[in-house]
Amino acid sequence: MNALALDLPTDSYTEFLNRFKTSLSSLFQKENIDELSLSRGLPPNVWKEIFNLKPLSVAIPKEFGGRGVKVKECLGILSAASYESLPLSLTFGINIALFLEPLAKYGNNIIKGDIFKHFLDYGAMGGLMITEPEYGSDALSMRTQNQLIDNEYHVKGTKHWQGLTGLANYWLITSRNANAEGNLGRDVDFFIANTHKPNQNIEVLEYYDNAGLYMIPYGLNKVDIKVPEENKLIPESTGLKLMLDVLHRSRFQFPGMGMGFLKRMMDEATTHCKERIVGASNLFSLDQVQFQLAKMQSFFTLCSAMCAKSCKVSGIDHDVSGSGVHANSMKALVTDMMQESAQMLVQLSGGKGYRLSHIGGRGIMDSRPFQIFEGSNEMLYTQISEGILKDMKKKKTENFGEYLSINELTSNAVKLYKKEFDFTIGGPISQRKMIDLGKVVARVVTVNDLLELNNEGFSQQLTDNSIEMVRQEIVMLLASLQHHKDISALCDIGDNTDWMAFA
Repeated sequence: MNALALDLPTDSYTEFLNRFKTSLSSLFQKENIDELSLSRGLPPNVWKEIFNLKPLSVAIPKEFGGRGVKVKECLGILSAASYESLPLSLTFGINIALFLEPLAKYGNNIIKGDIFKHFLDYGAMGGLMITEPEYGSDALSMRTQNQLIDNEYHVKGTKHWQGLTGLANYWLITSRNANAEGNLGRDVDFFIANTHKPNQNIEVLEYYDNAGLYMIPYGLNKVDIKVPEENKLIPESTGLKLMLDVLHRSRFQFPGMGMGFLKRMMDEATTHCKERIVGASNLFSLDQVQFQLAKMQSFFTLCSAMCAKSCKVSGIDHDVSGSGVHANSMKALVTDMMQESAQMLVQLSGGKGYRLSHIGGRGIMDSRPFQIFEGSNEMLYTQISEGILKDMKKKKTENFGEYLSINELTSNAVKLYKKEFDFTIGGPISQRKMIDLGKVVARVVTVNDLLELNNEGFSQQLTDNSIEMVRQEIVMLLASLQHHKDISALCDIGDNTDWMAFA
């Protein structure tokens, strides 16, 4: 076994995590992570050294040789990885939230042992196939179908944009049951495919030229497989509820991937601004730079609160299928913060930041898809608002502040922003306003989590600064929401639109 390998799970988590951080940092220095990030995929020897560190043991139950599927440990690994490489952290995130945790919670005991062994001993990887070319986020309209024939499920369809396309050894595949007439049921079924077994291989029709996340292959996949009955996940009620539970739990874990990345962006920016001399002083002394660095510190603080809260609410022993507002708030806000943080680092770094070999320039491209996959942020912010407005109607209140004061997700934070939220929402609002409202709610929910973390001893100064930074953002969002005009795109921009005719 490689010298970097860890003996698990006897190590304490602190020892395990520290050794993982040190080993990963040393590996990427030796292999040059900047060069690795500019080529597609990773060399086999690098993957081998990474998986010899047993990172995915955190998402495997103790009875199968893992560390026990503790959210704190999963988020710690994601954060440690994203400080060095965001694509590597996403690779772990896909494996943990979209394969190993669903297997641990819903998998048939007959197959769990062998699969978990392959992850622990042989560096296996797994992913999730939901998205289809014609339907995107409209997962409930998927056309991939399954039929039970002679004790085997035949699963056929086309999937795309699956992370780890052509690389994963195991896939969790969603489909709808087809009846004798060929009509598809409304519920969703999940099946595990082992690509090394006969009749379970997934054919890759095309690899996509994704603009970022070079380490992770994406593509178009043809599914035409036969799996035994025990390869079907066992829902507690319906497949739809199972899917919501899986997706919401995954969104609760986005802050783990965001944590290390946001800290790296903040550390790089702070170091650069202290060392970069402009005129008689350094960049750090400039007022606008102070604002940008304070904002990055606020992102770090808010993400810390998300991670701490996620540890309490998102374990596999929890049913998070109904936690859409909280899960969507975390995913959308943290990914917006990741993109903005990378943009600020590049701006502060000047010309050298605008290079793929610079972690800031690379960070812009690598963090951008986080705002799109697992539900685009515009869609998630809209869903947050829909959930809030529906609950306001149910509770028969139109005053936004009054409602937030009786919602457990926001009841403490709203006390800090009473003046800002003293307004009513009397009827339906446009989607563009729904998005702004969703952004506001996501921030209040996160500040609520931050106050909880602060009560447990987290930095008072960082907490106070974040509260005021969020206040500034809320004021701007509410101004935008209240002053939206009904401006629509023209079907055809028409004549008299060539400026040269008027010069």
